[in-house]
Amino acid sequence: MTQSVSSRDGNKKTPWLKVFLIALLLVGALVAYVGWYKVFRDVPQPDWIRSDPQMRFKYGSIGSEYDAGIPFWIYMVLPQMFPEYLPGNGGYTSLGLPWEEGQVLPIGFTRKTIGFDRVGNNCAMCHTTQYRVSEETSPVYVIAGAGHTVDIEGMFTFLIRSAKDPRFNADNILEQIGMIHDLPFIDKLLYRFAIIPITKKRLLEREEQFAWMFREDFPDWGRGRDDPMNLTKYFMLNTPMDDSYGPADIPSIWNLQKYDPELLSLNWDGATHDVHSVVIDSALGIMGAEPHDKREFLEEVAWLQDYLRTLPPPKWPFAIDGALAEEGKTIFDQQCAGCHASEQTGKPMPLAMVGTSPARRYTWNRQNAIDANRIVSDAGIERAGLVEEELPGYVAQFLDGLWLRGPYLHNGSVPTIRDLLLPADQRPVSFYRGYDVYDQQNIGFVSQGSKAQRYGTLLDTRVKGNSNQGHEFGTQLMAADKAALMEYLKTL
Repeated sequence: MTQSVSSRDGNKKTPWLKVFLIALLLVGALVAYVGWYKVFRDVPQPDWIRSDPQMRFKYGSIGSEYDAGIPFWIYMVLPQMFPEYLPGNGGYTSLGLPWEEGQVLPIGFTRKTIGFDRVGNNCAMCHTTQYRVSEETSPVYVIAGAGHTVDIEGMFTFLIRSAKDPRFNADNILEQIGMIHDLPFIDKLLYRFAIIPITKKRLLEREEQFAWMFREDFPDWGRGRDDPMNLTKYFMLNTPMDDSYGPADIPSIWNLQKYDPELLSLNWDGATHDVHSVVIDSALGIMGAEPHDKREFLEEVAWLQDYLRTLPPPKWPFAIDGALAEEGKTIFDQQCAGCHASEQTGKPMPLAMVGTSPARRYTWNRQNAIDANRIVSDAGIERAGLVEEELPGYVAQFLDGLWLRGPYLHNGSVPTIRDLLLPADQRPVSFYRGYDVYDQQNIGFVSQGSKAQRYGTLLDTRVKGNSNQGHEFGTQLMAADKAALMEYLKTL
């Protein structure tokens, strides 16, 4: 009789245990779903970006939001919290970022939801040129050009200095976000206990990789330049810091079909075998890590390469004296075509022949190339890769769209074409880079005066990496011949 009662009591308890376990599983599933939804859910970008090639180039994701992305709302409030770490007033615009009217983010900045909204970068941040016909006109944006206004180093150092500031904490950031956006309760918890602390940690980890940017014996890159091979060495290869410093002008990347993959080299010093390798390595540099999804990454690389392959260079938007340009073509064929419109074009030339600053060349060597190729190969990405040999000098450049590619020389140390046709000792010793009003008479951008000083950054050719020496081809021409040559160069 006692055994029978105990059995009945056990049967009564069993359904409640099952209910409890089921409820526990449901709660666990709900928590897991909320966690996935708020942290890992990957939402495709909207059609207005993906369906329009220009918008896709300007705002399309290449995957940088996963490991290098910054939470959108943190990104939005940092300029208000830490204006002292920016070069001037106006928030991110003080960094010279090209910013279209009506857009939430500058060109080259991507917004993607991976659980929460994140901000990343793509190629357009560096490869969008902006110019104005005069001070009174609106800017024109030319994609795949040289981003001569962008202060890339300023962006990096701003983020790191902000993260190091003790005010970069959950209380202050959430207070600032609350002034412009009402985060849902769960999002506030995620920001307070996970997103903000992790973002701070990630940014501080970058400080060691970017330590060379804070060296007082290295001048700032200035607008429109970076130090590309050192970026690769310290950011991708984790190479111990040395004393090399080689700032380089950001190149244009339109009309990539001109590069024969079997004959020509890319980068200023010919460090890369082909276009495919350049696009892959540049995209990996932006992400700062292996692709989250290798298939999607390679698909985006293929799209970029195909889009840029036939994208034409911009045409000179002002009047041209056709007869004078025809005279200039004859002079060009005599003076310039041997390097810039021949079988030599796109191939490295000995440094001694060009005579320009060797600093950029000395930032890279054969072992660096071997190490970089191994890292990319270990990530399961196939490409022709970097040239595993010592490089002789600098590549003889194609001149398509030359009018919009100033300042000139590989390190951007000569402001205009007219200045480039002067002997080196007569070129400007210092000028301001990054002002966007176009100088039609001299072919380049306005680089002197109060406005250029206000919006640009000073380049002093006497300091490390900034020499304006060399490339004295055509400097002995008569003034009339120089004028004709310049007229022709406008047509390229």
